Amino acid sequence: MTERPVDELGYEQARDELAEVVRALEAGGLGLDESVALWERGEALARRCEEQLAGARERVQKVLGEAGSSD
Repeated sequence: MTERPVDELGYEQARDELAEVVRALEAGGLGLDESVALWERGEALARRCEEQLAGARERVQKVLGEAGSSD
């Protein structure tokens, strides 16, 4: 399986892959190198989710600010 770069993933894709990473790490049975690589991918995915949520929050605040200024 070819992993897409994290910065190309949308929120839902990153969130779903992060959930898979967590499940794999919790299940155990992985070698050290594979576990560390998975952990690193999970950290990158979590950051991507946070970025996407922050962007959405800013957009909502901007719309609310524009709506409030027209009252």
